[in-house]
Amino acid sequence: MKGILGRKIGMTQVFTKSGKLIPVTVVSVEPNVVTQIKTKETDGYEAIQLGFDTKREKLATKASAGHAAKANTTPKRFYREIKGVDLSSYSLGQEVKVDLFTPGEVVDVTGTTKGKGFQGVIKRHNQSRGPMGHGSHYHRRPGSMGTMRPMRVFKGKKLPGHMGVLTVTIQNLEVVAVDMENNVILIKGNVPGAKNSLVIIKSAVKANGKVNEVEELVTYEEPVVETNEVETETTEETAEPEETPEVEETTKEEN
Repeated sequence: MKGILGRKIGMTQVFTKSGKLIPVTVVSVEPNVVTQIKTKETDGYEAIQLGFDTKREKLATKASAGHAAKANTTPKRFYREIKGVDLSSYSLGQEVKVDLFTPGEVVDVTGTTKGKGFQGVIKRHNQSRGPMGHGSHYHRRPGSMGTMRPMRVFKGKKLPGHMGVLTVTIQNLEVVAVDMENNVILIKGNVPGAKNSLVIIKSAVKANGKVNEVEELVTYEEPVVETNEVETETTEETAEPEETPEVEETTKEEN
């Protein structure tokens, strides 16, 4: 198991050289820092704590600044734990970069869904509305609350309420490309969350380390054309100035 924290930038699309279009989600992954290593002896379980997104020291509490100072790093905005990792391959203060994952690797992505406020049962639970005409007074109501006895509403009844802001994990997504230069991971399909929201990318639980075949993507960089420049030696010929003929002055003798 391995994981990294990042921010969802948005969605776009890429093309393979075979002409296939792939919708992808762009996740910006700055280097994460291992801020704590938890062991069974001290904490009762094994995990690593990753810090992501540097925060100004002015905005950090003394406790947060002291916690980050133990790992010799700056205060972070987000701290998350990754369980089931090999502790021997991590050290306190180590940076976890975007090259942790490779193209074709299957991952699970966790994020917080968009908040939609207070919604009714039609939007929240996908229920159907009643007739809109012919004297009907039942349009977008939640419906029957249940039986007469025991004179109460059972737990789990689908009713209007707050919608969104839930922690959701989408499993078995594929890493399409990894950009080391820009610290970006392209993930096939959509992931939960709004733009600039925190997402956690982990190894897929059900895939057992599966890596799919990767098709080569089309790049739009201008190809470098090598030209054989022939050096021509230019010789400057210095032309000698032409001699001006001497004009003989004839003096006229006065008669």
